[in-house]
Amino acid sequence: MNRKYFLSSLISTGIGIPALSYLARAAAIFKAPVPPLIPPYLKPGDTIGITCPAGYITLEEIQPAVRILQSWGFNIRTGTTVGKRDFTFGGTDAERLQDLQSMLDASDIQAIMCGRGGYGCARIIDALDFSRFTEHPKWVIGFSDITVLHSHINRHYGIATLHSKMCNSFPDDLSAADKEVQDTILSIQQALTGMPMQYSAAADAKNRTGTASGILVGGNLSMLQSISGTDSEIDTIGKILFLEDAGEYLYSLDRMLGNLHRSHKLDSLAGLIIGGFNRIKPDDPGEEFGRTVYDMVLEKVKALPYPVCFNFPVGHQRNNYALKCGVMHQLSVQADKVELTEMR
Repeated sequence: MNRKYFLSSLISTGIGIPALSYLARAAAIFKAPVPPLIPPYLKPGDTIGITCPAGYITLEEIQPAVRILQSWGFNIRTGTTVGKRDFTFGGTDAERLQDLQSMLDASDIQAIMCGRGGYGCARIIDALDFSRFTEHPKWVIGFSDITVLHSHINRHYGIATLHSKMCNSFPDDLSAADKEVQDTILSIQQALTGMPMQYSAAADAKNRTGTASGILVGGNLSMLQSISGTDSEIDTIGKILFLEDAGEYLYSLDRMLGNLHRSHKLDSLAGLIIGGFNRIKPDDPGEEFGRTVYDMVLEKVKALPYPVCFNFPVGHQRNNYALKCGVMHQLSVQADKVELTEMR
C-alpha cells in the first residue's frame, strides 16, 4: 500500500494523533534491520585493557578488578591514564584520548574496561578514530559516563558493547562479598565469554505489561540527554531502551525525560526499561516538585503502546548487572514477573 495513502486513510478513520505519530515514526522499524556486529567473545589468554576516558582512578584502586579478571584467565594491560589525574579527569583530554585510541587500535587487546565513570568521554569522542576498531571489534565495558561511547558506537557502527560495573566497583575479595555483588561481577565474565544472558526482575504495580523484542540500547539518562542533537545521539527506533541515573533532583529528571519525549526518542520504542534512579536530591523547602519517577515516565509514554517496567537491576547500585548493548533481546513484562532475555 502507498504509505502516504495509508496514513491518510488512518486520519480519515479517526485514529488519534499520538497513535498516528507513533505509527509514522515506527515505519522505519519495518525496514530490513542491519544485524548487530558482536565482537569475538573472550577466551583464557585474551587481554583486557584498562583505561580512564572519564574520571581518575589510582593504580592501587584497580587492583581488585585486576586480580579478579586475571583469575578468570585474562591478561591485563594497564593504560597510561591509570594513576594520572587532571583535577577530576584521568589525565588531560589529550592523554585520555591517546590512551583510549591506542587500545581501540591494538589488535592484541580483546576488550577495554573503563576504570570508572565520572565525566570526560564527551570531551574526546569527536577526536577518536574508530576505523581500526571497526576492522577488529572488541568489547568496550563500562556505564555512567561511558554511555557516550555505547551510544556513539551503536549509532555509527552497530557494534555491541557491554554496559556494566567498572574497576571501581570490584570488591577486594569476591568470595567474601554478598551474593548480589558476586552475581553482578560474575555477570561481566558470563557476558564477555559468550553466555546467553537472561535477567529477572520483581513485578511492580506500575509496570505496563506486554512482550517486545529489539536491540537493547540506553544507559545513563543525564548522558543521553547531554548528547542529544550531537553526532553521538542515541538511535531508539525499534529498540528496547533502558534508563538509569543517580544524584539528580526530581525536576531535573523530569526535564531530561521531557527532552527524550520532545525529541521523539520515546515514540517508536519496542519497550522501555527503567532501572535504578537513586540518591535523588531533596527538593528545596517550599519548592517541592510533587511527582515521582513513576509519574514522570508514565506521563511521557501514556499514549504509546509498548511494555514498560520499573526497578530493573541496572544503574548506580549494587545490583547493576552486565547488559549487552546493541544485541537483540526480548522483554517480557507480566503481572507477576519481568524477564529480559538475550536472543540468539
